[in-house]
Amino acid sequence: MDPFSKEAFTLLGIGIAIVALRTYARWSLVGFRNFMLDDYLMLLAVVVYGLETGAAYSVGAIFQGLANNSMTDEERRTLPLDSERYHLRVGGSKLQLMGWSSYTLLLWLLKLCMNVFYTRLTIGLHHMKSRTRIGFIVIGVSYVIVITAILAGCGTPFRKNWQINPNPGNHCQPAISKYDLFFTVVLNVVTDIYLMSIPLPMIWKAQIPRKKKSLLLIMFSGGIFVIMAGILRCVLILTAGPNGAQRAGSWAVRETFVAVVIGNIPMIQPLFVSTIKSLSSSIASATLSNSNGNGTPLKELVTSRRRHHHRTANPLTLSSSEEYIVQGRFNRESDAGRSESQGDKGGGILVANETLVDYASLHTEDRREVEGKGGGVVV
Repeated sequence: MDPFSKEAFTLLGIGIAIVALRTYARWSLVGFRNFMLDDYLMLLAVVVYGLETGAAYSVGAIFQGLANNSMTDEERRTLPLDSERYHLRVGGSKLQLMGWSSYTLLLWLLKLCMNVFYTRLTIGLHHMKSRTRIGFIVIGVSYVIVITAILAGCGTPFRKNWQINPNPGNHCQPAISKYDLFFTVVLNVVTDIYLMSIPLPMIWKAQIPRKKKSLLLIMFSGGIFVIMAGILRCVLILTAGPNGAQRAGSWAVRETFVAVVIGNIPMIQPLFVSTIKSLSSSIASATLSNSNGNGTPLKELVTSRRRHHHRTANPLTLSSSEEYIVQGRFNRESDAGRSESQGDKGGGILVANETLVDYASLHTEDRREVEGKGGGVVV
């Protein structure tokens, strides 16, 4: 297996593992019955990711990186229709078309997942509803434009996309089509910038510790890396020459891998935080127990302090597996106590009549009741 094939399937394996972790994190937090649209869309995205990786692998492994580009007029005229090379170029061009289609579908599915997630993140912030609704429109319209450019940009008949002779022109050469590259890169950048503009202003204005704010800003700015990968892919394809077909497939896989990772970090992060805190708590309890000679009193003291520790309520939290925003009053007494949230009167974030509860301490039935109110934000 060549180096790129190893890389492509390694990235696919890591991507599938990341989505599996995300699915587990969501299941442990809300249960399968409370999965939202983005949870199911992410599973569909994994299937599309597999198809895209398979197409990228086949470009080199089966069709030897050939398509209907990078040929002189003389080569086109003299290439026998029944030759193996002719069929490789035709098949490679068809596969490039499939690769472009799966590449854009995967990216836009991930964008849709993020926007659905943002609708939950901004529940209770009524002035943000229009932003997420516009996001759905932007994603839908931009996808229609991009896929139309890919499939119909060559004009008719459709078979010109894999035509060898006469030269169909750059816009009918899927591997290096400037037409496809322009629409995909521009609309990919525009949609990513818009999606980042939804959470970042809220986080910037939120009255939360600087360290937590910095981590949130980094986590929700991941679209910048996807934008950079997309632009780099475009430049490399345009400068690849005869290797354009191979470059198109290889860099599509790398870019979509980055997008898969970035799109799932907000869901996986609470799982890691809760796991680390649980381990830290166990280690601390064991250490106190050993140092005291009789661990029970000290362990109960540590637990008691944690139960009576009041957090500052914030509209955004890094570990929402532990902290949960509930629209309206949630009057149930939990083991961890509760603290009332305050709206941001400075105009940054207004969260009216919300209560911050220690979500991790609630029993399963209590979690269902919280989520059943429809006002929670699960990150």
